[in-house]
Amino acid sequence: MRTSERRLVAAWWALRIVLGGGVFIAGLDKFFNVITTWSMYLSPLAERLLPVDGKAFLRAAGVLEMALGLGVLARFTRFTSYLLAAWLFAIAVNLALTGNFWDLCLRDLEIATSAFVLARLTEWRRAALDGAFESGERGDHEAARRLAGEHPARPA
Repeated sequence: MRTSERRLVAAWWALRIVLGGGVFIAGLDKFFNVITTWSMYLSPLAERLLPVDGKAFLRAAGVLEMALGLGVLARFTRFTSYLLAAWLFAIAVNLALTGNFWDLCLRDLEIATSAFVLARLTEWRRAALDGAFESGERGDHEAARRLAGEHPARPA
């Protein structure tokens, strides 16, 4: 595996673990409010438009975030990374509507961009794996396993 491929695989794994784990923990905390009091980030406009009270909405958001986190960490990285990017963009819009929390708004836009990059890296990784397996060469199979983060096959 070339050095550039190793670096891309390392970046892919780092984004996958940090984004998946982080959003899962944030979602779980919607039930406990240990990290922060999440209700203060809900804009008054959003609260007026919601069909449920803010607390119920935040718990539903927590369930969604936990599902997104598990999806990123599991076999659905590309799809759930795109969903996560959209969700974080919506959160940034909500924060902007509060008229406060501009630092968090910017941070969520940066994390949304990271989720988008993870989705694109996952597409690259899948294309690299498919290309290696389609060629049918043993060396390419081993390169594909390395791209996937697997250890190469040991000689018998």
